[in-house]
Amino acid sequence: MLQIRSSPTVESLAELTAPHQPPCLSLYQPTHRHGPENQQDLIRYRNLLKIFESSLSLKYPKPEIRHFLEPFEELALDHEFWTQTLDGLAVFSSAGVFRVFRLRRPVAELALVAGSFHVKPLRRFLQFVGRYQILGLSLTEIKLFEGDIGTLEEIEPAQGVPRTITDALGAELTEPHQTVASYGGTGGRSGPMRHGQGSKKDEADKDAQRFFRAVDRAVLEHHSRPTGLPLLLAALPEHHHLFRSISHNSLLMKDGLNLNPFVLTTSELRKRAQAILEPQYQTWLTTLLDEYMEAQSRGFGSDDLGEVLRGAASGRVSKLMIASDREIAGRIVGDAGSYELSNTNKSGANDLLDDLGELVDKMGGKVLVMPADQVPGKTGLAATFRY
Repeated sequence: MLQIRSSPTVESLAELTAPHQPPCLSLYQPTHRHGPENQQDLIRYRNLLKIFESSLSLKYPKPEIRHFLEPFEELALDHEFWTQTLDGLAVFSSAGVFRVFRLRRPVAELALVAGSFHVKPLRRFLQFVGRYQILGLSLTEIKLFEGDIGTLEEIEPAQGVPRTITDALGAELTEPHQTVASYGGTGGRSGPMRHGQGSKKDEADKDAQRFFRAVDRAVLEHHSRPTGLPLLLAALPEHHHLFRSISHNSLLMKDGLNLNPFVLTTSELRKRAQAILEPQYQTWLTTLLDEYMEAQSRGFGSDDLGEVLRGAASGRVSKLMIASDREIAGRIVGDAGSYELSNTNKSGANDLLDDLGELVDKMGGKVLVMPADQVPGKTGLAATFRY
């Protein structure tokens, strides 16, 4: 069954890492948002399908190969999909599974047929620091966004979330609500305008409360819990109070944006959000680096690859920091933390740091993928140890 998501979640990663019937086909490629560059995306995609075909031909007859590639071919024919790409694409297919992710970061090209899915680039995406979500809210509609240090994109469609009060309440929407209008912006007068008798206002307020409760439940279930990302509320001041009074989302941030999000561009909204988030991020980063320097001074921190690998293998690594642009061709050998380097190209299929991150995650440590200039030391990785 086809599923297209704007970004992977912890849940989707868990689904892909579960056992699946081979062959498991994993495809990654960089894509482009605008022309003329994006005109080459489909050509590159079809070239990757040829790699699949060549790999599958070593083991399977032609009728089975056509069956395995059929969902990929259907995606190739989806013109609307190819006009709405972002910076990267990840596609996974096996018996009964076909998952597609649009990514906000480029990925290296890869077409791999194996007994399990190749999920390391997705894992690295989920471990990137500074990610957050924004809920843009009014009395009648919502928008949901996801971003990180330098990006912000609308999640469209926002899976499982009612986009308007009509979507949420349907036939239960009361007639007096149709007399409610809300307007406002970043400057000048802003606020709700209501017409009609007090009873109509009361009914409209009840509709708003029910709408906000439906939005809160849906965002919590389908986005906040699966991602674990902090949620920033962007709404007019009076809507902040109402939404916060009914919300059960523990990831909803105390600070918010007191404005009408529907009159701002995504770029403007990101700048407003960064004004709140950047100081908090810098405080967190300073604390993280101070903790590392203190741990290193006591022999509980290191940026040496061999030492970190041995610590990861024994479950000692508490936090691992990896530069987002750093790759080391190689693999972990055995279970004692030894490794071997290789001369393979940087396809992402044999990245020692991805293997290290996966091992730390498996052993209960926390992995943080960060911009290179924020990782202490000069090796592109650093770790603190539990003991």
